[in-house]
Amino acid sequence: MINKPLLLTYLYLFIYVLLSSGVILYNKWVLSPKYFNFPFPITLTMIHMAFSGLIAFFLIRVFKIVAPVKMTFEIYATCVIPISAFFASSLWFGNTAYLHISVAFIQMLKALMPVATFSMGVMCGTDKARCNVFLNMVLVSIGVVISSYGEIHFNMVGTVYQVTGIFAEALRLVLTQVLLQKKGLTLNPITSLYYIAPCSFVFLFVPWCLLEKPGMAISQIQFNFWIFFSNALSALALNLSTFLVIGRTGAVTIRVAGVLKDWILIALSTVVFPESTITGLNIIGYAIALCGVVLYNYIKIKDGRASQLPSDSIPERLTKDWRSEKKSSDIFTPNSSNDSSGGNFNGSELKDEEAPLLSSRLSHIGRSQLGNHTA
Repeated sequence: MINKPLLLTYLYLFIYVLLSSGVILYNKWVLSPKYFNFPFPITLTMIHMAFSGLIAFFLIRVFKIVAPVKMTFEIYATCVIPISAFFASSLWFGNTAYLHISVAFIQMLKALMPVATFSMGVMCGTDKARCNVFLNMVLVSIGVVISSYGEIHFNMVGTVYQVTGIFAEALRLVLTQVLLQKKGLTLNPITSLYYIAPCSFVFLFVPWCLLEKPGMAISQIQFNFWIFFSNALSALALNLSTFLVIGRTGAVTIRVAGVLKDWILIALSTVVFPESTITGLNIIGYAIALCGVVLYNYIKIKDGRASQLPSDSIPERLTKDWRSEKKSSDIFTPNSSNDSSGGNFNGSELKDEEAPLLSSRLSHIGRSQLGNHTA
C-alpha cells in the first residue's frame, strides 16, 4: 500500500527544491550581462515585492482566503518597518552579487548564514555564547575561507555584497524574533507579504532613484513583461511551497533538504552557466564548512528536543511533532493556538531570495526559548 501522506510530503520537498533552485538560477540568468542582461538588481527586487504584495492583498482583502492580523500603528512602526528594511537590504545585496560572482560560489558563501545568525543572536541577547557552537562557527568560517581561496573567478565586490546580504538577513531574523515575539504577533507567509512587501518596496525606492533610475533612462534594455512576470511568480511560488514543506515536515527534514538543495544547485549552476568553474579547493572548503553547518544543525535540533517534556519517550515526541506539524499546514487559521512548525525552526536554513519571509511565522517553541534566554 502507498503511504499517501508520506508521498505528499516528498512531493512538497521535491517542489521546494525545484523552485528554490529555479528561482536562484532564474535570477542569475535575468541579471547576468552574458544572458538576459538586466543589470538592475534593485529594480528586480522591487518587481518581486510589488507582485507579492499585490497577490497578498487580493488573497486577504478581496478573496478573504486568509484573515488579516491585528496590526496597530505602533507595531507597524517599531516592528514591520525595521524588519522590512533589513529584508529589502538582504535581497538587494544578494541579487547584486549575481552581477559579480557565480551561483556556485554564492551558495558556498551562504554557508556563513549560521555564523551570521549566531553572531547577531549573541549581540542582541537572543542566543547564548557557547563553546561548542563557537567551534562550529570557526569550522564554517575556515571552510568558507578555503573555498574562497580556491575560487578562480574571485571578485571582492561581489563577495562583499553577498556577505553583507547574509548578515542583513541574519539581523532581520533576530529582529523578527525579538520584536514580533514581544508583541505576541504571528505572521504566516501571506500576511508577511501583505505587511512587509509594500514596506520593502518603499524602502528600495530611494536607492533605486539614486543608483538605477539614471542608468535605466539611457540604457537600451527592453522590458519583457513575460520574463519578469514569470520570475516574480516563481519567487511567490517558492514562498508558498516552503510554507507547505514547513507544515508537513520538521526542522530535521528542512535542514537536510536545504543541504541537498545546495549541492544540487552547485552542480546545476555549472551546467546552466558554463563559466561557473568549480575547483577541488572549492569542494574541499565547502565540505569543511558543511561539516560545521551539519554540527550546528544537530545542536539546534538537540536543543529543540531538550525543550520538550523529559517524560516523553522518543516515539511519543515524534508523534507529537508530526501532529503539530500537520496542524500548522493550514493557512486558513494563521492565528490558531496550534500554530507550530514542530521543532526549533527559525528560518535561518532558508537561504533563498524570497523564502526568508517565512521566518516571521514563529513557533511556540521559539517563544518559550526566547523567554528562557531573557529570564
